[in-house]
Amino acid sequence: MTLSDEDKITIEKFALQNAVKYGKAPQLGAVMGKVMGSCPHLRPLSKEVGPVIQHVLDEVMKEGPEEWQARLEVIAPELIEELNTKKEPDKGLKPLDVKEGESVVMRFAPNPNGPPTLGSTRGIVVNSEYVKRYGGKFIIRFDDTDPQTKRPMLEAYDWYLEDCEWLDAKPDEVVIASDNMEVYYDYARQLLEMGHAYVCFCEGGDFKKFKDAKEPCPHRDHAPEVNLEHWDKMLAGEYEEKAAVVRIKTDIEHKDPAIRDFGAFRIVKTAHPRPEVDDKYVVWPLLDFEGAIEDHVLGMTHIIRGKDLMDSEKRQGYIYNYLGWEYPKTTHWGRVKMHEFGKFSTSGLRQSIEDGEYSGWDDPRLPTLRALRRRGIKPEAIRKFMIDMGVGETDVSLSMDTLYAENRKIIDTIANRYFFVWDPVELDVEDAVCCTVNPSLHPSEDRGVRCIDIGSKLLVCKSDIESAEVGDMLRMKDLYNIEITSVSPLKCKCIGDSMEDAKSNKMRIIHWVPEDGIPVKVLAPQGEFIGIGEKQIVDELDNVVQFERFGFCRIDSVDDGVVAYFTHK
Repeated sequence: MTLSDEDKITIEKFALQNAVKYGKAPQLGAVMGKVMGSCPHLRPLSKEVGPVIQHVLDEVMKEGPEEWQARLEVIAPELIEELNTKKEPDKGLKPLDVKEGESVVMRFAPNPNGPPTLGSTRGIVVNSEYVKRYGGKFIIRFDDTDPQTKRPMLEAYDWYLEDCEWLDAKPDEVVIASDNMEVYYDYARQLLEMGHAYVCFCEGGDFKKFKDAKEPCPHRDHAPEVNLEHWDKMLAGEYEEKAAVVRIKTDIEHKDPAIRDFGAFRIVKTAHPRPEVDDKYVVWPLLDFEGAIEDHVLGMTHIIRGKDLMDSEKRQGYIYNYLGWEYPKTTHWGRVKMHEFGKFSTSGLRQSIEDGEYSGWDDPRLPTLRALRRRGIKPEAIRKFMIDMGVGETDVSLSMDTLYAENRKIIDTIANRYFFVWDPVELDVEDAVCCTVNPSLHPSEDRGVRCIDIGSKLLVCKSDIESAEVGDMLRMKDLYNIEITSVSPLKCKCIGDSMEDAKSNKMRIIHWVPEDGIPVKVLAPQGEFIGIGEKQIVDELDNVVQFERFGFCRIDSVDDGVVAYFTHK
């Protein structure tokens, strides 16, 4: 492949910047990451680009730090300035450890027992972003081999794929673990034949006693042919649930009890919800076994997993060693806690929905992507939020305000402005002139105006008027000024439309709607807001708008009045 001169200069400048920054040979992975981030057109060609980058690095290494600095000042002085500028702590994704010519394969492996949440979104975005940067393959693998405890939802498979595409993280391949049971069985048989696994009939409590005492259970040393006989009976359904478990032999005296002879298969006679699987199988792999096999079969090069799953790598390492496989490069990250949601689980949310506590998976109070999407959070904001968070082992505690700030940057210039009055109170305005006013649709973008027909009565928020006293003067935004003439009953009179008078008298500015506005209901995490809005809101179906002095909202339906989902302030 022939790269353009501009591409070669880009490679050289990032190689030199890395060398100057660290005073040593530039690293292929770091330079590759910078190049792919700067040159999207090269991402699909990572295999061809890798050797070119390596050639540039070899040339750079023929010189020393003084030459690196001098050359960088010539071709990219802004990168010298960037190195000399004190920056905030690094945000974003660190370079992957990528071998020359290596095609990166990464996966996100959810249990489809509910839709994606903010927690699982991090795995979708980060894995897909790395593959975008380095080229290769992004795989969604549904780990659905627990038909009982974490029972899959049939809808969730499609929900994950829809949300992935919405996040610009469409997978290159989709794998469903429950389709591959025979593959797991074949590898289990191999390990049993090799004497690296055995069928255990101990009750759970009894095995724990053996394990804690660092002693083998009575079944550990059965001959392979005996274990294979028991294995065939397990597959034939001759044993009841919990009667037999296949275990992988490890170091029975390992310092960590969680590593000692871990379970690989158990008997579950609950039918699987997928009709193509149903009751076809009664022996199901546990996650560490299924994941280990799939990661090898699918050719994973890099895995990112929670630091709470470090033991999984240790357990799976035994399987890889027994079968002569090389384990993928692994990175761990800490937990992310969102202040507004606290601790939650998908199974817990599912139960709450079934109990009627929430209206569904897109209830605005929930941390699901379906809820955020319906509220008007943009996928670009979520991607940036997740990428900026980076990958580190430190637990992270964040507020949704950080995500809202990213979203606000996107929607502020595209959201039309409207008036919405919640908890409305009627104002009879003496001396008001019936007319049509035309407030702008946006304060800074030239996008036209609204047309609002005004009579002698207005509706305002109760909270804006309930503390008013006789003689108080208020500015009706984009309309005219009023003076309160009576509080019981509430009356006022129009005192002109001069904005200068409003400023000189320091009038409070409030919003309003005409008395013939349309019903509006806003569904928000903190509850429902019922009121009246401008008639033109019905033209904004599926769009995010800003209700002035209230917040951004996505217009969800306009059939029988307006229903809007609160986005954020």
